[in-house]
Amino acid sequence: MKLNNIFKTQTFVFLLLAAILPCSLQNACAVTSKITSHSSSDDFQKGQAENIIIGSKGTLQLSRTSEKVTEEFKDTWAVNSIISSAGKIYIGTSPNGGIYQYSLGRLATIYSAQPQDTEPNDVNDANDKTTAKSEHLANEHIFAMATDISDRLLAAISGRRCALCRLESSELITVYEPNDAKYVFAVLVATDGTIYLGTGPEGKIYSLDSAGENPKLVYDSTDKNILSLALAKDGSLLAGSDTRGLVYKIDPASGKAKVLYDSEQAEITALLVDDNGDIYAAATSANVVSEQDKFASKIPPSGRPEEKSENSKDGQSGGSSLNLKIANTKEDSKSKNPKATPQKGRPAKPEQLSHIYKISPDGFVTDVFTEPAVLFALNQQQDELLLGTGNEAELYTINPTKEQSAVIYKDEKASQITALAVCGDEIYLGTSNPPKLIKLNKSFANEGTFTSDLIDASQPADWGKLQIDAEIPKDCSVTVSARSGNVKDVNDPTFSDWTEPVEIKTPVQLTCPVGRFCQYKLILKTTDGQTTPLIREVAVANTIPNLAPNIKEVSVERIEKPEKQGTFEIKYQALDDNSDTLIYTIDFRKINRDTWIELAEKIDKPSYEWDSRTVEDGRYEIRVTASDEKSNSAHTKLTGARVSDPVVADNTGPLIDILSIAGEEYSALAEPIRISGKQTVIKLSVIDKYSVVSNLDYTIDSNEDYKAAVPDDLVFDTTKENFKIKLDDLKAGRHIIALRAKDDVGNTTYRSTEIEVSEK
Repeated sequence: MKLNNIFKTQTFVFLLLAAILPCSLQNACAVTSKITSHSSSDDFQKGQAENIIIGSKGTLQLSRTSEKVTEEFKDTWAVNSIISSAGKIYIGTSPNGGIYQYSLGRLATIYSAQPQDTEPNDVNDANDKTTAKSEHLANEHIFAMATDISDRLLAAISGRRCALCRLESSELITVYEPNDAKYVFAVLVATDGTIYLGTGPEGKIYSLDSAGENPKLVYDSTDKNILSLALAKDGSLLAGSDTRGLVYKIDPASGKAKVLYDSEQAEITALLVDDNGDIYAAATSANVVSEQDKFASKIPPSGRPEEKSENSKDGQSGGSSLNLKIANTKEDSKSKNPKATPQKGRPAKPEQLSHIYKISPDGFVTDVFTEPAVLFALNQQQDELLLGTGNEAELYTINPTKEQSAVIYKDEKASQITALAVCGDEIYLGTSNPPKLIKLNKSFANEGTFTSDLIDASQPADWGKLQIDAEIPKDCSVTVSARSGNVKDVNDPTFSDWTEPVEIKTPVQLTCPVGRFCQYKLILKTTDGQTTPLIREVAVANTIPNLAPNIKEVSVERIEKPEKQGTFEIKYQALDDNSDTLIYTIDFRKINRDTWIELAEKIDKPSYEWDSRTVEDGRYEIRVTASDEKSNSAHTKLTGARVSDPVVADNTGPLIDILSIAGEEYSALAEPIRISGKQTVIKLSVIDKYSVVSNLDYTIDSNEDYKAAVPDDLVFDTTKENFKIKLDDLKAGRHIIALRAKDDVGNTTYRSTEIEVSEK
């Protein structure tokens, strides 16, 4: 077997290399393939399934054959209890407290609570008296049933009245009515015929003898409700509580109790003891009591546990099973579909986890099942546990020894599976919201089909291989067909025809035409009805023909730092639909010139600093070109470019033009300029070729004590500004007038002139 697997592995590697090498020898494959993986319940729920179970952990397998043996019960929201006895099935419901018998394909009513007139009791009802009068629901609930030592039906009525009833000669008679209880959540009949009742809302346990007489309070707990009862191998009474989630072990004779296990969940909704004496406790975080009282719910799943294989009786694949694996790839190369929105009509999932705990006779506890689900019903079939959950209405099988689980049934309409009964190879399920009785057979459907949601490649693509991670038993097969199109509508007539189905034994090359969207169809088959393929993941590859990079933006900004005078930062953003590695080339040219001059090449960063002092002043354009040559061959590489808005390279200070001094036209040749009097006026202009004049200072006989001058129009807003500088109280003698002008980008110019003031 191992040698055979090694041979298969070597063969697969050879085939894989055979597929890759021709591509490599042709100067690279031009693009990077994209893999879309479906491996979660959300992924698969977007598709369509027929006779296929989509597991809460993201699996596909054939569903069990089933039939709805009854129509939806009238004026009923929930099936709370199912009992099998002497070939008959008894069903207990809410809120109309009905008890039904199903036998030989016929459903008969044993007990029906009498409807009561409903009075408006809240604001909504008071505003809608018509609705109130039209409701004919009795506040009675059948939460628990059992059969006594004589195989007679025992049914507990809760709500408007609280009573234990027994079916005798087709008549339901009252056996016991506790005066301090409103609900009976559990009925247990011991091997000696003793009847135990778990009640609420005061958390008491009562016992009656086998005739239903001599009632006795066995245990008065501090919990609100006793939700579940079971009998340990040593004759002790086991009880599961509400609010604190305790498992009690009680001596029925003395009434002494100890806590066998304190769970972290609120409620122990079910207890079961197997032939080895191991105890299984269903602990849930959702408030099942109030949910049953209201008949609404909460729910759950996510993640992925180790799946229970359905391929053979011991849970292991047969020797001839085919195990397929998907080749490993980087996580970011897989296109994970976004989370699916909750299904319409389904309540939200509970945030906390629920558990099935295994408690050994000596008190050792093992967690054998964990789900963010509401746990309602627990039963056993052969060596497997059966668990009914909400609010995805899923039925799990659990192998406690291997701590493996699998979903074997999922109801598409109901919200919860709230009751279970095992009749040989058949399982009877009771659902809620809506209520139904369903018979689940041991055999699987012979064929089931799963059709995926559309896979979007974003561009017309060549579709590659489809791979699955799966177990395929020897009497089973999985085939695939596919189709493609360019419209996001699965019903559009322009989609290609489905390809001929191909059996999946190795990665299968899809042969649908080039298209943006692809859809695959998996057909699961079994010939013996006893085994099913189990698919954990589906991966589909596509290749988009090489597309040119797209530069979305180019920006050029001056760096405002003294040490970076005249330096610009060139930034750019590029996208590549093939996810190719990009490198960049940067060119520049002066406005109105045709020739581009290369500034830098083979840049792999999204920015570049340009020192504009290496060029003459002027207005420039910057061009950034992206190339995907690193991911392509010389024949397939492509480029994309974008040109920036014009940017000004200005590294020259303004020109200071002295027009006149003391009313006389200025000439540098006449310096020093002789003036009379202590006051004089200097007229001048400051002119910059590209930038706004932003400042003019002057100082007299000093290089530090500068004074600001204001333009004649009082605003620095143009490339040319005129100034009048008045100099007062000048002493006789020579003076140096120093001028300093700046433009808006920080370029500075200095100029000085010399004057001589004569004495009066």
